[in-house]
This record gives sequence, C-alpha cells and structure tokens, in this order.
Amino acid sequence: MYKNISEFIKHIYQMYFELAVAISAIMIILIAVVMDKFLYLQACPMCILTRYVFGLIALSAIIGILLKKPIIGQLLIMISSLIGLLVTTRQIYIQNMSIEDISQLSGCGMPFNTQVEYFGIIEAIKKTLAGGPSCAEDGWRFVFNFAEWGFIFFLVFLICTIFKLKNS
Repeated sequence: MYKNISEFIKHIYQMYFELAVAISAIMIILIAVVMDKFLYLQACPMCILTRYVFGLIALSAIIGILLKKPIIGQLLIMISSLIGLLVTTRQIYIQNMSIEDISQLSGCGMPFNTQVEYFGIIEAIKKTLAGGPSCAEDGWRFVFNFAEWGFIFFLVFLICTIFKLKNS
C-alpha cells in the first residue's frame, strides 16, 4: 500500500507538477474561504493578501502549463513562493510582538479591498504589510495558526519547485 501511494505521488510530481501546484494552491484558497464562511472567522488584510499570493502561485503554474514551458512556470512559482514566505513571515513576526509594539502599528485598519479602492494596490499592500492589531490576532489554530500554515505551504511549494527545476 505504501509503495503504491509513493509511486502515485512520484508519478504526479514528475508528470503533472504544475497542475498539482495549481490545484493545491486553489484548494488552499477555497479551504480558507469556506472556513471564513462556516466558522465565522474574519480574515485580516494580511490573510487576504496571503490568499492572493496563493492565487499568484496557481496562476504561475497555469501560465507554465499554457505556455508549454514548465521552466517559466517553475520560476514564477518560486518567485511567488518567496513573496508568500515574506508576507507570512511578516505576519508571524507581528503576531509575536509585544502588546505595546502592536498598539503602535496602524496598517491594517480597514479591509484589504477597501484599501485598494481608496489608496491603490501598491499603497494598500504597503499599509497591509505595515500590519496592525487585526493582523496580530492568532485566531483559529490547528497545531499552527493560519500564518504559520501559510508559511509551511509556501516553503513546500518553493522546495518542491527547486527540486523539480533541478531535476529537469
């Protein structure tokens, strides 16, 4: 049984890597949205930004598939994963700040889409990455919190893509 599963995963990794990355990134986004709706969780602007980065990973994989040039998709996946690692690292850092330091942050005052409407995409990203009290909330936890899980997934995408790029 273990050997069959191992062979199946190896086959997917070798033959359908970009497709598997796109599907898994979309599934992560869908799971986060479903958890928001059914567990009544409110995602902070940085969590929303993290979802967009997962979408960027899915888009990067799809570009690699459509262009029939896996190396382009893999490079884009690596860049997107690095961006995701930076965003989630910032959120984990904010979550571990002292209460005094958190109270001095003012970046996450309004929802991300509202910030985009008022300030434009670049300024909204800057304000979101500045962080705020809503981004410091630990929220729901299953062994790790959302930011930590995001960091793990981005790291897995990056490592798998590096190995895939190295082996091709």
